[in-house]
Amino acid sequence: MKGEYYYRDYADRSRPQKSRRSLWGILLDLLVGVFSVVTILAAVLTFLAPFVNPGRAWIFSILGLIAPAVYLATVIAALYWIIRWRWGWASVLLVLVVIGLWRVPLFLKPELRRTYGEPAYGRGTIGVMTYNVRGFYDEQGRNSADSVLRMIRETGPDIVCLQEFNGRLAGDRALLEAVLPGYGCAAGAPDPHAEETGSASALLICSRYPIIRSGDVVGKSGYERHGRSIWADLRIGDDTVRVFNNHLHSTAIKADDNAFITEHRFLSDTASDERIRSIVRRFRDNSILRAAQADTIARAVAASPYPQIVCGDFNDTPMSYVYRRMAGGLRDAFSVAGKGFSHTYRGFFNTLRIDYVLYADPPFEAIGYRVLTEIDYSDHHPVLVRLRKVAAG
Repeated sequence: MKGEYYYRDYADRSRPQKSRRSLWGILLDLLVGVFSVVTILAAVLTFLAPFVNPGRAWIFSILGLIAPAVYLATVIAALYWIIRWRWGWASVLLVLVVIGLWRVPLFLKPELRRTYGEPAYGRGTIGVMTYNVRGFYDEQGRNSADSVLRMIRETGPDIVCLQEFNGRLAGDRALLEAVLPGYGCAAGAPDPHAEETGSASALLICSRYPIIRSGDVVGKSGYERHGRSIWADLRIGDDTVRVFNNHLHSTAIKADDNAFITEHRFLSDTASDERIRSIVRRFRDNSILRAAQADTIARAVAASPYPQIVCGDFNDTPMSYVYRRMAGGLRDAFSVAGKGFSHTYRGFFNTLRIDYVLYADPPFEAIGYRVLTEIDYSDHHPVLVRLRKVAAG
């Protein structure tokens, strides 16, 4: 009898614990289920982001910005349901994971074989650099002109595309030849809205190859030209190549806005609602403007009579309408020759790749890609790409 009493007492105590474990399991499944629904919707909309003009639905610009996080959430949710043996949920999420694999190389290139040191490139390759120099001021407000120009001379790219270059220096050909010996340079027209925007910057293409002619890409309206695009035809051997240097309109998210987000100040700032509305409003308006600029530039690139190299600060991510329009028919040097995870902007948790080198294939092939993350003379990092010419067909 005594043994039977202890047995019943143990059994009675164990039942509520089993019920509690089941309840926690149900609650966890419910929470992950809600998370999965949100993730599935976000993933589908993210896949659509490159195809929707922000002028029609600007919210897709935000979805493109957070695309890597959405994809990671999709993978995590899929793994959870696989572990739980819930194949209804898992199968839907796995389909989205597989579809997303086609976009992963735009953000991440697994480094299967690690290399050390700077690779040796054969003769006949073409070094291309793009760099937003931020008016020659670093993030502490110190003048970085000497450091930037010295870095270019030491790195020695054959073609250099600079954004936010000092407007006065860009117009002084003799001084440019002195500070960048061996290069010929073509500068864009002055910013038509310099007084309104406080900008005195210019676009500059410098080349070791002869510059045959150059010009500006002109949009339908003045504001499409702000953050403009310029081009230069270069004689490379027996061929002519058209190089485009672009600086699409900024998001207008300033350093203080970046700190407001990344340092979670919005959780304690009493004026956070108005600040958030201001950030969203600027992001919306400038996303729409960039899309119009990208349409104009894409038409100019497509109309080029020569093979193209397209460089610059697009101020948008690879999962955006702007990137799709700018990269139409071209190859992205990172997706071909990059390694690991690439970021070119030094804010927003170092997660954004918004500076690009695109090229026509054929006649070019990317054999090297590097972001000079050790260079901190601006709020961007320089991007250095190595191209080689290949035979058509």
